[in-house]
Amino acid sequence: RIHKSIKPIWEETFSKWPATTFLLVHARSAFRDEGIEIENNMPFSDNRYVFIFNGELQGVRIKEDGRIGAEKIFNYIKRFDKGDVLQALQKGTDIIQKKTRYIRAMNIILTDFERTFLCTHYNEDPAYFAMHQTRKNGTYMLSSQPYPGETDWQQIENNTTKEIIE
Repeated sequence: RIHKSIKPIWEETFSKWPATTFLLVHARSAFRDEGIEIENNMPFSDNRYVFIFNGELQGVRIKEDGRIGAEKIFNYIKRFDKGDVLQALQKGTDIIQKKTRYIRAMNIILTDFERTFLCTHYNEDPAYFAMHQTRKNGTYMLSSQPYPGETDWQQIENNTTKEIIE
């Protein structure tokens, strides 16, 4: 089930959600408060994948369908999917890096609900853009910020593209 909202996450009510073994949340503010429409909210999904993005790219020279930059990146990566999602993510993001004037950050999580993939790349502000991971009570967690007060989160190395093994 996919839920999208333009309300701040702290105003959402999650008590009616069923139990789950997989939860993917994208809770970010809109870039420059532009294009605040439910259709522009992540996650983006199609019949196969769910995609979330956080970052900022300037001077991107690729042509792809999409209402906003993140949706164009999602569609561009799918262009390279010939049955190996990790390879498509690696190839798509490699080309995007070469065809972009400046990448402040490009963090992507892509899942087909059986496997989950991560790409993290940033050129500034690691305190904000670095991804972190931990495992608690058999549950794997990936986040842009460690939970406050917890010390067992490991920072994922910059320029990492990998399958997340739970």
